[in-house]
Amino acid sequence: MLQTFLPLFIMTFGICLFIVLMQFIWKYIDDMVGKGLDMLVLGEMFIYAALSLVPMALPLAILLSSLMTFGALGERLELLAMKSAGISLIHIMRPLIIFICFISVGAFFFQNNVMPVVQVKLVSLIYSIRQKSPELDIPEGVFYNEISGYNVYVREKENETGLLKNLMIYNYSEGFNNATVIVADSGRLKMSADKLFLVLSLHNGEAFQNMKKQSGSAQIKEAVPYRRESFHSKEILIEFDANFTRTDESFFQNQYIGKNLDNLQTSIDSMSVRLDSIKNVYANEVYSSSYKKSFPWNAAPPSQETIVMDFDSVYQAESPGSKAALLSRVKSSIEYVKSDYFFKGATVGDESVRLRRHFMEWHTKFTISFACLIFFFIGAPLGAIIRKGGLGTPVVLSIILFIFYYVINNIGGKMARDGIWLAWEGMWFSSAVLTILGTFLTYKAVNDSVILNADTYINALKNIIGKRAARKVERKEVIIYTPDYKSLVPRLEGLAENSRIYLARHRRWLNYITFWKEGGKDAEAEQLVGEMEMIVEELGNSDQNLVLNKLMDYPIIGGYNQLGENLDKRISLGIGLFLPLGLSVYFVATYQRKLLRQDIRTVQKVSEELREIITNFTNLSFTS
Repeated sequence: MLQTFLPLFIMTFGICLFIVLMQFIWKYIDDMVGKGLDMLVLGEMFIYAALSLVPMALPLAILLSSLMTFGALGERLELLAMKSAGISLIHIMRPLIIFICFISVGAFFFQNNVMPVVQVKLVSLIYSIRQKSPELDIPEGVFYNEISGYNVYVREKENETGLLKNLMIYNYSEGFNNATVIVADSGRLKMSADKLFLVLSLHNGEAFQNMKKQSGSAQIKEAVPYRRESFHSKEILIEFDANFTRTDESFFQNQYIGKNLDNLQTSIDSMSVRLDSIKNVYANEVYSSSYKKSFPWNAAPPSQETIVMDFDSVYQAESPGSKAALLSRVKSSIEYVKSDYFFKGATVGDESVRLRRHFMEWHTKFTISFACLIFFFIGAPLGAIIRKGGLGTPVVLSIILFIFYYVINNIGGKMARDGIWLAWEGMWFSSAVLTILGTFLTYKAVNDSVILNADTYINALKNIIGKRAARKVERKEVIIYTPDYKSLVPRLEGLAENSRIYLARHRRWLNYITFWKEGGKDAEAEQLVGEMEMIVEELGNSDQNLVLNKLMDYPIIGGYNQLGENLDKRISLGIGLFLPLGLSVYFVATYQRKLLRQDIRTVQKVSEELREIITNFTNLSFTS
C-alpha cells in the first residue's frame, strides 16, 4: 500500500503546490513587474511563498492521492481480491492511516515552528518590493508620473542611444503654486552611481517658473509673475531612490503571523488582561458621568424629598438669546460625548480584533493537521466506492470537495474574525463538517454501500412518488421442480383474504402517537409481502405462459417500514416529540401508506385472478 501511495502522494503534492504557487504569482504580479528586481530576490520570495502555501497544498494532495490510490485498486479489482481473502477495508487502510498520522504530526510542527518564520520573511519581503521604486521606462506620447513630484512627457525616443526628443517636464516638487515647466528639444536620463538620484541632461530649451511669494497667509502678486530661462545645456538632479531596501522584520514578528503556540498563548493572556482593564476603565468613566455617580453600586439613593422640575417651562422662560446659547451648549456637549464614545468603541474594537486574530492563529496550528487526517478518510473510502483511478474522476471530485472545504473554512474564519462566532467555533467549523462527511463515507465504504450509483437514487425516488418498478418473470428453459398447483390455490385464497382484512383494518391515516410508538413498522404488511414473494417464486417454475404473465402483475412492494427495520422504538418516539421533524416524516410516511394500500389492493385482485386461472387450468387437465 505504501509503495502504491507514496509516488502518487509526491506527484500530487508537487502539482498542488505548483497550482497554488501560480495563484500567488497572479495575485502579486502587479507588485513585481517593472521594479527591476534581482533574480535572487524573486527566487527568495518564491521559496518563502512555496513554504507558506504548504498547509494549503498538503490536504489537497492527501485527498487526491488517496482517492487515486484506492480508485485504482478498485478499478483493477485488487480491493475485491483483498476483501475476498478476508481483509477488511480498515485493515487495508491501516498502513496509510499510520503514515498520514505522521504527516499530520509533522504538519503541526511545521505550522508551529516553521510557518511563523516563513510568514514574517515573506510579508516583509512583499512589503519591501511594494515600497521599491519602479524601474524607469518612460513611454512615448504620454505623461509619465512615476517620478515623485514630476510629470515627464516625451514625444519620441531612440531606444538604441537612449536619446529623448521633444521633452516637456512639470516640476511640482515644491508645491503647485511654485511649479516649474521645462521644455527642451532633446535630453538624456541616467541614474547616479549610488542609485539615489536621477540626472536629467537637457539641451536647447526654456524653463518657466512661477514667482509668487508668500507673506504669512496672504499671497502678494508681483509685477512679474514668472521667470523665463533659456538654455543650451542644463542638468537637473532629482531625488530617486532605486535601491532595494529590506524592511525591518521586527515589526511583523510582533504580529500574530510571527508567533508560535507559546508566544500566541502569552500574547492572548496579556491582551485579555489589557482588554478587560480598558473595558473596566471605560465602564467606570461612563458610570461616573451618569446621574447615579453619587450612589454606590446596587445601593438605593438616600430618602429625601423629591423635587419635580418642569424643564420645558424653565426653557420657555429664557430669552431667545439664552435659548440659542443653551441649545448650542447642549449640541456641543452631545457631539463631545458622541465622539468620546466613538473613540472608546474604536479602541475596544481594535483590541478585540487583535485578540481574535491571535485566537484564530492559535487554532489554525491544529486545524491544518486535523484536515490532513480527515481528507484521507474522505479520499480513501470515496476512491473505494467510485473505483476509478487516473486523473479524471478523482481530480474532479477532489476539486469539488476542496472548494467546498475552502468555502466553509472561509465562512467560519470570517465569522470568527468579526466576532459573530467564538474563535474555536469558526476555525473548527470546516473540520466538524468534514468529520461528518468522512465518517459517513468510511461507514458506507466498509459496508460496500453504493452511494454514487444513480440507479439507487432514481429507484428510491420512484418508490417515494409511487412509481414502482415492473416485475419481470420469464419462462425457464429447464424446470426442476414443477409447482404444486393444488396446494397453491388455498394459499392464493388466503393471500387475497388477508389482503382484504388488511385493507379493512388499516386505514390511510394512522394515529400520530401510535405511528411513532410502533417506530413506523408494519408487521402485517411485511408478512403479506413475504407470502406474495414465496408464491411468485414457486409459480415462476410454471410452464404456463398465462400464469407467468399474470405473475408480472404483482407489484414490487416497499415502504412498509417507513423508518427502517433497525430503528429503536425509544429513538423513534424521541424523533416524534420533535414536532418539526416528526410531522414531516409522518406526512411522508402517510403518503407511502397510501401507496402501500394501493399495492395491497393490487395483490388481492391479482391473487383472485391467478386462483381462477389455476383452477380452470387444473380442472381442464383433470378432465383431459
